[in-house]
Amino acid sequence: MISDPIRYQTDVERMLNDEPHTVAELEATFDTILERTAEDYGHAVRSVHAKSHGLLEGELTVDRDLPAELAQGLFAVPGTHRVLIRLSTNAGDILRDVIGLPRGLAMKVFDVAGDRLPGSEGDAQDFVMINGPVFQAKTADAFLGNLKMLAKTTDRLEGTKKVVSAALRGVRHAFEAVGAEAPAAVNALGGAPNVEPLGETYYSATAFRFGDYIAKFSLVPIAPAMTRMTGEEVAIDGRENAIREAVRTEMQAIDAEWEFRVQLCRDLDAQPVEDATVEWDEAVSPFIRVGTVRAAAQDSWSDAHVRLINEETRFSVWTGIAAHQPLGNINRVRRDTYRHSADFRARTNGCPYHEPGAAG
Repeated sequence: MISDPIRYQTDVERMLNDEPHTVAELEATFDTILERTAEDYGHAVRSVHAKSHGLLEGELTVDRDLPAELAQGLFAVPGTHRVLIRLSTNAGDILRDVIGLPRGLAMKVFDVAGDRLPGSEGDAQDFVMINGPVFQAKTADAFLGNLKMLAKTTDRLEGTKKVVSAALRGVRHAFEAVGAEAPAAVNALGGAPNVEPLGETYYSATAFRFGDYIAKFSLVPIAPAMTRMTGEEVAIDGRENAIREAVRTEMQAIDAEWEFRVQLCRDLDAQPVEDATVEWDEAVSPFIRVGTVRAAAQDSWSDAHVRLINEETRFSVWTGIAAHQPLGNINRVRRDTYRHSADFRARTNGCPYHEPGAAG
């Protein structure tokens, strides 16, 4: 029997004493990545998820007649919203696709009504997701440790990274051969399969306020042309941007469609807010559809999309309405660090971002 969802209260979060110090160290570490890549490329890129594989315009349609526990925040009113979507890989440098890394999907939803999160300009709601149900670090301090390791190798020793990636893929295959799942670190460090981005399911991994409740989010491909790609790997064949080329070819021929789903928190002990490494059991709380995202066939790497989505747009879990406030220590430290990274990129490139609906 599925229990009632937990109602949101401010005390579901537990602030850690060293969070301000961790934020300062994260920003300094991001600076190492940002400055090194900007110097090497002559152009600032994102400090994480630097490489894009596909850039799309589409729409999110919120379902009608949702039950009260799902008709929350953005999803309280049925209707259609324009969206921008960016498919990416998680490294802070732009690596050749032979190095296997997890995928990301960021989506900006336009014309969203509601009280804004502190410092969130405009009227958009951002969702930032990865192709796995959990985050790789339990705490912000552990996330900092991972980032420092990434900073030491950013844009250096690519030949070594290829060798390490191949070895880690071998480790992953060994786990799979005995019916086990490889540790998340294997994928994060280069052992991830080079899967088709359009066939992947993406997850928020961390918890968010969902109006009166608490939830995680997912985006699940449902178009038959996409589900046929699920689990398939892109043939790299020595091509530096093989994944981008594959997505571009695919998106010129198909109409992409995903379900946007919500997983409500029903047990704070089994489904913790402060530990994003814990997967919320779908038997306890299944993901339920609240809307559909569609992107008609288009050029996913057009000059216009590169300029609009890759260069002029920032994505942050803290861009949005108070009804979808990010929760937990990982999300709390993302607020200032994401802004710090975006500000560096805008300042270095002389290309300021402008949130939809923002004054000025």
